[in-house]
Amino acid sequence: MRRLFLALPASAALLAAACSSAPDASAPEPLAGNWELEKEASRLAFVTIKAGQVVEAHSFGDLSGSVAEDGTASFAVDLASVNTNVDVRDQRMRDILFQVADFPQAKVSAQIDPATLSGLGLGEQTIVPVTATLDLHGEKAPIETRLAVTRVAPDKVEVETTSPIILDAANYALGEGLSQLQELAGLPAITAQVPVTFSLVYGKSDD
Repeated sequence: MRRLFLALPASAALLAAACSSAPDASAPEPLAGNWELEKEASRLAFVTIKAGQVVEAHSFGDLSGSVAEDGTASFAVDLASVNTNVDVRDQRMRDILFQVADFPQAKVSAQIDPATLSGLGLGEQTIVPVTATLDLHGEKAPIETRLAVTRVAPDKVEVETTSPIILDAANYALGEGLSQLQELAGLPAITAQVPVTFSLVYGKSDD
């Protein structure tokens, strides 16, 4: 009987240790696999400044993108989906500035280290420095930024800019088109530097 009493605490200790080391069934799986952009839940906006003081916000409605298991990320913007809330201006941007017949998309590519995100828990956020390449209007230029990545659901993450990304039209051969827009609108100036922000939601793919 004494041996039984001595064995009981030891057995209880072993059971407790086993339970504590067992994985939490309620904890989400590590972030891994392939991810696809959920376009209906994603937003990309940009701001223009004309005449040095008139600030207007615009957006693009058609976005697509994916992140592969190895961290290869791609993101595309359908430039014909530009929305400035003025039909004539939308058409001018499509035809004169972006020249969508020849350059229908703006494309972003980047390589992300999957290890920096694999342990992200539900509701947790991390800031990730990213070096990306923007291919716009036949020109490519690097972008250095910091993105906030939040795990909003077990199979969903939200990626947001922590501050606006400033794009210069001159880096993408858009200066001539911008000058034509300025002339057509009868404006003294249109600022070539454009702040861009986005909130992108990615869902885990079954692939």
